[in-house]
Parts: sequence; C-alpha cells; structure tokens
Amino acid sequence: MIAGSATAEGTARYAASQAERIAPGHFRELPGGARASSVGLGTYLGREDAATDALYERAIARALERGVNVLDTAINYRHQRSERAIGRALAACIARGVVARDDVVVTSKGGYLAFDGEPPPDPRAYFAATYVQPGIVRPGDVVGWHCMTPRFLADQIDRSRVNLGLETIDVYYVHNPETQLDEVDRPEFLSRLRAAFGALEEAVSARKLRWYGAATWNGFRIAPQERGHLSLVEVLAAARDVGGADHHFRVVQLPYNLAMPEAFTLANQRADSGLVPMLRAAEHAGIYTMASASVMQGQLSRGLPTELGATLPGLATDAQRALQFVRSTPGIGTALVGMKAVAHVEENAGVAKTPPVPWEQFQRLFTAA
Repeated sequence: MIAGSATAEGTARYAASQAERIAPGHFRELPGGARASSVGLGTYLGREDAATDALYERAIARALERGVNVLDTAINYRHQRSERAIGRALAACIARGVVARDDVVVTSKGGYLAFDGEPPPDPRAYFAATYVQPGIVRPGDVVGWHCMTPRFLADQIDRSRVNLGLETIDVYYVHNPETQLDEVDRPEFLSRLRAAFGALEEAVSARKLRWYGAATWNGFRIAPQERGHLSLVEVLAAARDVGGADHHFRVVQLPYNLAMPEAFTLANQRADSGLVPMLRAAEHAGIYTMASASVMQGQLSRGLPTELGATLPGLATDAQRALQFVRSTPGIGTALVGMKAVAHVEENAGVAKTPPVPWEQFQRLFTAA
C-alpha cells in the first residue's frame, strides 16, 4: 500500500503547480494545513462494471491534472468498485509523476453493509458469511443495512485501505449516522456515536486515518424537532468525550445546492446567540464542510434561470454556475460533483478559472428571493 497522507507541504506544491490555470480562492485550508480544491470528484453513481471503472479511472487522472485534488468515495459506492477505481487511478498517476501521495486528499465512508463487486444471489447469506459468522457484526448492531459499531468500522476501514491501496485515508466519515435514529432513541444513539468515534480515534493513532467526521444526508439540514436531526454541539461533545480537546473530528459532508440550501438558510444548530445555520455553526467550530450533490446528480446542470448568469458571471454552462454557487457560499470548503467522463471533468474543473463570487454579490441571490 502507498504510504503517507495529504500534507500542507504536498498540497501547497500541488496548488502552486496549478497556479497558471486557476484563479485565487480555488484551494481552501483543511485542518492541519493541507489545501483542498474547491471542486472535488465524487464516485457515487454508475454501473458496477469494468467499463464504468475505466471511465472513472480516466476521469480521476484528468481531474488530478486539472487542479482537482479531492477524491471522494465510500465502501458501498458501486459495491466497493469506486474505491478500487480510485486506488488504481491514483497509483498510476503517482507512478507517472502526475502527483505525489501527499498532494491528494482522499475521503471515504463506512456505515452501510456493502457487497463486494456485485450483488450476490443471496444477500443475507453473503452478509451472514462475511460479517456475522466472523463476529464482526452481532444481532442488534444493524439498523436496516446500517452499522457503526467499533468492530464493524475497524473492519470497514481496513477493507477501504486495501481497496484504495493507501496506508492512510485522509478523511473517513461515519456514513449517514442519523440512520440509527430510525430505531434507537437519542441517548442510545449518542452512546453508539461515542463508541464509533472511539474506534476512529484509535484508527488515527494507528495512522490508518488522518481525520474523521460525519457524512450525512438529512441530519444536519433538518429542523431540530425532527427525529433524524443531528446537533453539531452533541456530535462534537461525543468526539471530545473520547478524543479529548485534541480530537480528530474535523470534517463534515452534507448535501448543499441551489435546490437544497438548508445548510446556509435554516437556523437549526445551537449556538451562544441561539439557533444558527449549519454552515455558520461548523465554521465557528473550525469544522471543514464538503458539499455533496452540488449539481443534484445532474438535475442542476441545465435549465437554470437566466438571471443567475448576472450574479454568477464568467461561466459558460449551468453546471458551472451551479458549482460556482456552492463553492462561493460562505462556509463551504469543497463542492463535490460526480465525474465519470473526461468531458465533465473539463467542464467542472473550468470553474476554477473564475474566482468565487464575493459576498456582496453572492447575497443578492437570497435578497432577491
């Protein structure tokens, strides 16, 4: 496996190598000083086949050449094939001298029971043989297809490291932890979350991970009274309980786009001043935020109102405008977008040629509404 992780020195070197093709504001600082591109490549969608693997590998190689140094995946994406595609592409780029390991921020997730390559004929038999019989998962650990016990996460981290071919994953998320709230009450949920974070702190100590966090869908963007709501205050308290003041919970991921602006507009997180939106709460706590679904799986890549062009100028396509909206939002670090075609990489990476929209201009999108 390839040693190392993203570093302040490596990512600064990478950013400098891209300086002629990008505008200021494209790279943002992660905890520890590493610099992450404001557009990242996601690997969620696509068939579970070799042809899609090859598409992703070519797209990843081109993205690394075009100033995109954030690669996002999860063990259950395309039944582990997305992690493996990233691993092959990154190894090939390192071998060719396109990048070094410490230039690139690789993020993955664990929480959902994952098939291996393709759906088996008998899923329950597969999970029994893979997870239950070896003692990785015990009765009562699983909510639906979700699990976040220390035993399970330790197993998933090692599988992801092998898939990616990396000794150290830069950011590892508990994947949609709010899923557990479908069946357990909040005190039990927080107990499970503390146990999960304890396992992740151990993985950091073993240099299997650099940082960890939570990748959510609904949790951080719904009202506090809803059952699946996640309180950042409670989540960070759980991290402090197991990791102390120097805990390694430093990144969150949540959906944010023109059609799903709740992270910026909905005051749902506790703060000294009352309730504030998630992005403000995260920024105040020193948490880096990566936005998923930046173009809403392609739905925002066409047909946007023409007046957006005046507020988000200098761009050629609606997909670029949708990305520019996300990366220009205060509190957003990286806008993730699925890219498995080189043409999409060229289009999306082209956003970096334009600086993020200044706040005085950006806020017109909301004052006009």
